[in-house]
Amino acid sequence: MKKRNRILSLLLAGVMALGLTACGASNAGAAADETGSAAVSTESASSDTAASGEKIINVGVTNTIGSLNPLLLNGGEINKYATGLMFLPLMELDADLNFEGMLADSITTEDNKNFIVHIDDAATWSDGTPVTADDVVYTALRLASPVIGNTAMMYYVFEGVGDDGFVEEGAESIDGIQKVDDKTVQFTTKEEMPITTFENSYARYLLTLPKHVIEQYSEEELSTAEWFNHPDVVSGPFIVTDFDVDHYISYEANKDYWKGAPKIDKLNIKIVDGSQLYAGLQSGEIDITQQTMSDIPQEDYESVEALDNVEVVYGSPVTNQSVFIQTKNVPDVKVRQAMLYAIDRQQILEELLNGHGEIVDGFLSSASPFYDDSLTPVSYDPEKAKTLLEEAGWDGSQTIRFYVNSGDSTFVNAASIIAAEWAAVGIKAEIQTVDFATLMSVAGTEDYDVLAVQYTYAPVDPYPDVAWLLGGEGSWTGYSDDTLNEALTKSQLTSDPEETKELFSVVDKKVQEDVPMFSAYVISAQGAVSKRITGAAPSVYGFFNDVQNWDVVE
Repeated sequence: MKKRNRILSLLLAGVMALGLTACGASNAGAAADETGSAAVSTESASSDTAASGEKIINVGVTNTIGSLNPLLLNGGEINKYATGLMFLPLMELDADLNFEGMLADSITTEDNKNFIVHIDDAATWSDGTPVTADDVVYTALRLASPVIGNTAMMYYVFEGVGDDGFVEEGAESIDGIQKVDDKTVQFTTKEEMPITTFENSYARYLLTLPKHVIEQYSEEELSTAEWFNHPDVVSGPFIVTDFDVDHYISYEANKDYWKGAPKIDKLNIKIVDGSQLYAGLQSGEIDITQQTMSDIPQEDYESVEALDNVEVVYGSPVTNQSVFIQTKNVPDVKVRQAMLYAIDRQQILEELLNGHGEIVDGFLSSASPFYDDSLTPVSYDPEKAKTLLEEAGWDGSQTIRFYVNSGDSTFVNAASIIAAEWAAVGIKAEIQTVDFATLMSVAGTEDYDVLAVQYTYAPVDPYPDVAWLLGGEGSWTGYSDDTLNEALTKSQLTSDPEETKELFSVVDKKVQEDVPMFSAYVISAQGAVSKRITGAAPSVYGFFNDVQNWDVVE
């Protein structure tokens, strides 16, 4: 695994962007309150609905966007989905974690190295021009450009791309990404890769651009071109009309969308603080929230459930409240085991999350097709914890430095409970509550004993995150194990779901045994949708897949 871990370390920022949840990190709501700009834009749109009869839907989210340029995609959910409304990905996961064709209608491989992507024959740009293989190849080349410099895309896996993820400056082609015919592209990887990894990490994040429109720009201009803020040619169901990266994004329907004209006229994404979502749903200023982009505070769950004008949908458990132990600083496995036995995780789940979630050991939750339900989580047993500490020669003099995200109010409370339970068995812990940016800075130093953060391990493709987090020295756990490494390596050499499940079970069992990390709980987050909306349902994945079918019934 040396080559894989070396490459993964180069792209850590990209991996974290895909998996981490900066709970409470949205300061956009506060900014909107101070400036009023978000409220003015979206409220005037709502007024237009009554006056003109236009159908408008407002989506409430709690994270800022960054950019609408697909070449600057950072992997964050709101960035991906907001941009994907205009420029479709090749494939997307649906609500049941099946891959669904978006711009492509199929992806196949015979050897897990050559992936054949076929573009839907019906796919066209909004100006009537067919979407072709040239568009896909052109976009991929720009994503691998050192001039644009997007490290989050992780294109180092393809033939002809350097380990830094870039081609040579001025390159006119990529050996591993080639046109076969007008509607077919072949992607060739340096090493074998399961098709699910290709689909999840690459097909979902390649948002194809219209070559015939933007080839007028040099690579230097592509990062700042105003065209991306007001594109006039798109492949998706909506076209942006106005946006403020911290407050809102407004779209109008692409009436020439090749999958069918949207039933609504306009769509607004309103960026607010989580504490504003309940009031927005209650007043009707927000029509729908999604489980991972819309962070409804736990304390508002019951109030949202009591609203007569919305339907509440709890998402599948995918967001893991992970607790990482830096094994370099807590080297005795018996001490780490004791730390886990000392915590009543089920009680925390019931009291702080009202049972909306689950307790698992390891990385995978029941949302993953590779989840092993025979792996029974370690139960609360403080006497066992005391015995283990005694066997380890623990004298209680050491203080565990426990870093927690101050923006995650639920886990701040959970951390206090955990610290009290540790104290009851003889483990002293000092809780350090820091903002998300500081937490990530601390994570890179190894100068901590325990660090907790919300982390979503992609249910269909957990390998990149797991391999990094258990990658030995320099990782957040400092932990490595030969048996575990062998299982992870083998998971990349098979596309058999049952074999993959067995291999990840090996990983989770080893993590349960050695405790380099544990899951405090896995969250089933709340989403909500106004009863005036049809064809739309909050879901962790596939939320916007059929947005053209969303409608308003007054």
